[in-house]
Amino acid sequence: MRAAAILGLGSSPHDLRPFQQTSQIGWTIGLPSAQEPLDAILIFGGDGTLHRHLGSLAKLRLPVLVVPAGSGNDFARALGLLSVSDSLAAWRKFAAHESESRSVDLGTIKPLAPIAGRMPGAIAADPIYFSCAAGVGLDGEIARRANTLPRWLRARGGYALSLPGALLGFRPFGLKLSTPLGQDANDLAPQEERSAVAAVFANTPYYGGGMKVAPKAQMDDGQLDVCIIRNIAKMKLLTVFPSVYFGRHLGIREVEYFSLPRARVETDRPLDVYADGELVCRTPVEIGVVPAALRVIVS
Repeated sequence: MRAAAILGLGSSPHDLRPFQQTSQIGWTIGLPSAQEPLDAILIFGGDGTLHRHLGSLAKLRLPVLVVPAGSGNDFARALGLLSVSDSLAAWRKFAAHESESRSVDLGTIKPLAPIAGRMPGAIAADPIYFSCAAGVGLDGEIARRANTLPRWLRARGGYALSLPGALLGFRPFGLKLSTPLGQDANDLAPQEERSAVAAVFANTPYYGGGMKVAPKAQMDDGQLDVCIIRNIAKMKLLTVFPSVYFGRHLGIREVEYFSLPRARVETDRPLDVYADGELVCRTPVEIGVVPAALRVIVS
């Protein structure tokens, strides 16, 4: 058996040692090539580390074990891997052929406008994958601010700590979604434009370091759960914000919640699109889902 280990920021070969105690496994460090004969990939890090490698991992089609070692570990949390010990137990079962990998969906983002830093007029040809959630609006501004915090602070409620400052100067935006018409996911029909504060497209229940933004989301149903916060008073938003950690925000009048396989997202002004806490592009975009795009090792 052969395995590769991808070490994210803050991880080192020392963190790999407990996983190497299983005998008869050959190891390589770093993202493998498609030609390497491997049986599994371990990735040490958080959602950002996983996000940066999703395109390659989806192409390799190898079982992936996520070892939660980042400031945000929402994908691992959604898989029931709440600690390094959980991942180590899952690895030992897999290496002993006592468990199988499972397939989960990945979200996709396709920019519909040129991306800064590329050739003039160039638009990304391949979709950009995300594992947990993509968001626009206030969500993006919070993520931007959270990413400037020290890593240790981001891991201890950085998203919540960044909310008041992000909310202070933020103004609602016009959001227009074009969604599937009937049962045909290929035909998109525009919905009525609404004034919104944030729109989140979730593949997992969690994002932002444990917030249950999409409590009904499933990673293997071929759907994204959409949570839209319409124009809401800032003081009310601050007051109800803690309810997101428990998935109780769905009862708030200004919250819309539904699921779909694909949508075109347009805003009345260009807004940053963040996915898994990482800046991806700006609106407009098309957001979708690829069923069973990633094989994962779970306990």
